[in-house]
Amino acid sequence: MDAEALRQRLRGGENLTTEFKVASIHPDDLAASLVAFANTSGGEIIFGVNDKGEIVGLENIDALGKFIDNVSRDKCVPAVTILPEKMEIDGKTLLVVNIPQGDERPYSTNRGVHYIRTFSGRRQASREELLRIFQAAQSLFYEENPVTHADLTALDYSYFEHFLMRAYGKKLEDFDVSKEQLLANLRLAKDGYPTIAGVLLFGRNPQALLPYAQINAAQFLGTDVVDAPADRKDLTGKLADQLEGAMRFLNVHLRVRHEIKGFEPERFPELPDEALRETLVNALMHRDYTIRGPIRLFVFQDRVEVHSPGKPPNTVDVETMRLGTHVPRNPILLSHFAKLGYVTSLGTGVPRVIRLVSQAVGKEPDIAVRDFEVMVSIPRRTL
Repeated sequence: MDAEALRQRLRGGENLTTEFKVASIHPDDLAASLVAFANTSGGEIIFGVNDKGEIVGLENIDALGKFIDNVSRDKCVPAVTILPEKMEIDGKTLLVVNIPQGDERPYSTNRGVHYIRTFSGRRQASREELLRIFQAAQSLFYEENPVTHADLTALDYSYFEHFLMRAYGKKLEDFDVSKEQLLANLRLAKDGYPTIAGVLLFGRNPQALLPYAQINAAQFLGTDVVDAPADRKDLTGKLADQLEGAMRFLNVHLRVRHEIKGFEPERFPELPDEALRETLVNALMHRDYTIRGPIRLFVFQDRVEVHSPGKPPNTVDVETMRLGTHVPRNPILLSHFAKLGYVTSLGTGVPRVIRLVSQAVGKEPDIAVRDFEVMVSIPRRTL
């Protein structure tokens, strides 16, 4: 960082990636700041500056550097990486400590507290935020968590046996392990409880345990949500049930042209079924199940929108999605859904949707990443 960049940073004040400190700081306070930056998106602590952004300078920078290094190593779990840089500005010495986003998230203080950065400073991470950090770092998949307010009788074993025949060509009794152990091996159960993945894929009544895990579908006569929907349905059940219910809803509200070929009518939908199904599968497989909200499916006069809770995992953005980048948030769901035949080709779904929709209506779908969701807008052919 050069002097002019530092001046601009001081003028901008403290924010999500910048914090000011004078030389005197309690080690627990410093540890909390280091942990918060490492857990969020990284940033800088500028020493020798007061809370107003006024330069006060430092006297014993070597001692301060050793102090910061000791705190980052001894009071952060695991140790937080720091990159200190000595700066001279207006004849005064400052120390800029850069803290990259950590590769071993989540970090905590040695007192066991996890912090995250906010625009107003820092605060303790909530349970849901902590789970997202685990997911982003791929050290825990939320779908593996046990649903401890249920037991294994919450699973539909007839449907599970259907899955085993379809995926492996075997009946339940053909496996050399107990039913409970087989469920655990497939990560559908843990410690005698069904996992979130198990409930979503094989639950008798998934919404009784995970009420937010559903698709809310609505059809509007116009082009926005100002007016009440002309039709709406809450699509519940297993993930496969939700997918099929959503496709039926779309088939009712999208135009279909029929032509008689021989003795049978041939169906020509205005939007390709494959593109719609792929978009819905992506929403079900890649949504963030730590967010307690439904997938939303909207049919407008000029487009179909699918809103999936949660940002994409890790470094995936709109451009990488369009190129087919494949970083699964819920690999267990994806693996078993593929074995049921609902996932056709891993990593090529979005490019295929773009190609199919472009061929059908002459326009590409719009993909937007918002604060808490991914939205895919598929244009309809205008009459």
